[in-house]
Amino acid sequence: MNSAAQNLPNAPVFEVPDPIDEFGQDGGKFYRCYDALADEIDEDMVKGLKEQLDGMLIFAGIFAGVNSAFLAITLPLLSADPSDDITALLAQNNAILIQMVTGRNDSIPTTSRLPSAEFSPSRDVLAVNALFSLSLAFAIMSSFLAVLGRQWLVYYRKKSGGGPDRQRWVQLKRFLGAERWQLEPILDDVLPSLLQLGLIIFCASLILYLRHLSPTISFIVGIPMYVGLAFFVGSALCAIWDRFCPFQSPLSHVMIWSARTIPSAVKTIQVLRWEQLSRGFSIKRWVETLSKGREEESPGSLQVIALRRAICTSDDPATLLNATANIFSIKDVARMEELWTDPSFRERFNEQLRSSYSRMLQLRGRDQTNIARAAQRLYAAASVHIILYRNTRMSLPSLARWLRPFRGKSFLIPDLQIPECSTCLLRSTLTLTVLQACVEKPSLETFTGFCNYVFACSLNWERQDWRLFCVLSLITSNLPDWQNISRDSVREAYRGFVKLLLDCLRRPG
Repeated sequence: MNSAAQNLPNAPVFEVPDPIDEFGQDGGKFYRCYDALADEIDEDMVKGLKEQLDGMLIFAGIFAGVNSAFLAITLPLLSADPSDDITALLAQNNAILIQMVTGRNDSIPTTSRLPSAEFSPSRDVLAVNALFSLSLAFAIMSSFLAVLGRQWLVYYRKKSGGGPDRQRWVQLKRFLGAERWQLEPILDDVLPSLLQLGLIIFCASLILYLRHLSPTISFIVGIPMYVGLAFFVGSALCAIWDRFCPFQSPLSHVMIWSARTIPSAVKTIQVLRWEQLSRGFSIKRWVETLSKGREEESPGSLQVIALRRAICTSDDPATLLNATANIFSIKDVARMEELWTDPSFRERFNEQLRSSYSRMLQLRGRDQTNIARAAQRLYAAASVHIILYRNTRMSLPSLARWLRPFRGKSFLIPDLQIPECSTCLLRSTLTLTVLQACVEKPSLETFTGFCNYVFACSLNWERQDWRLFCVLSLITSNLPDWQNISRDSVREAYRGFVKLLLDCLRRPG
């Protein structure tokens, strides 16, 4: 998704944002990018579903009319023809009149049972009417659900009360609810499946009705219908074999879902016994759970979801960089695990980390090289923040694998930019340099340059960032042997543990 154009001739000067300590406290930059992205995603989904529902309503109306016309022909076949009773009564009256005219005294056979009393429709007629009625029921039900689906979409896009912040999080909760309750698959797959199933039943009933009238006509009409059904099933099988096949249909989606779900469902049923299921179900507990309602997502969880949604779906450099700058505001280990354990986010973030420099060079304007370096530095610093706010064990091999994209590169902030840069960025780049030294021993020139750099950073202690003070204290207290600093100590210093700070201050020398 692309919510802004950075390559326009009159585009504003592009700036790489600074990391922030509090989520969204960047002058509204991230919120503006996210709101545009979320509105684009929601509008695209709602517009596509509305167009499909409108098409379904038109087709279902025409289909129901055609089906009703056939039912008007076949439904009378279920009851006796009144003309048969009239014909029988007239024949009996004619016999009586002839006897009176001729003067004969013969007994006239009479019967008290009319033909309608002994009438019973044939099995073919019953089957034809049952199938036609079932097909009409599917058409009516799909039309009703299509109207209901349009009401769901109106509610989904309806603006809530309150300010823009409340509207943003309410709309995100609606998006999560639509994903949780499979709104798009229901409107995109289930409803068309009902209409397609009704059409298949109608074709079967039409062939059966024509066979009742003329087997030859039934065979001729059935050939194109059989070919169409075979093509429909074959296209669904092609979509299963090749997931990028253009012949996608509700049938192929249902078959894929069944292939993935049924085996695990069978295993679950085999493990669980019916007695266990019946004991686990309680009407009282069910009513209490329903009345209590589902627990909503916390604000911290919504922030994580917003970041993940922006990074995973946007292709706009400004949106991606502003979202990355807000990663530094996540200081809760559980929230960081929730963010990083998502495979799509992890893959997308690593992709941006590898390609950020080359992508920024493609932007028009001045100082592309400096912008590209600043963007790459921001992604690297965010990567440090992520790994140090997770409780995973940092073994030396795993740390070496993680630092492989940074090998031979320096992400330190230029000396002239230190007084104006974010303390979050300064702390992260310092920590990244220390971790690089833990994996690969630096040269004497690198060590001397880093010492001078730490001295330049020490002039910013008055900026009142105690986490930066912890990192600088850890480095200066271990400066002669800084490449052997414990990785756990680096994590504690980055998080700003006071105990580690006091130990560094008490260390002699």
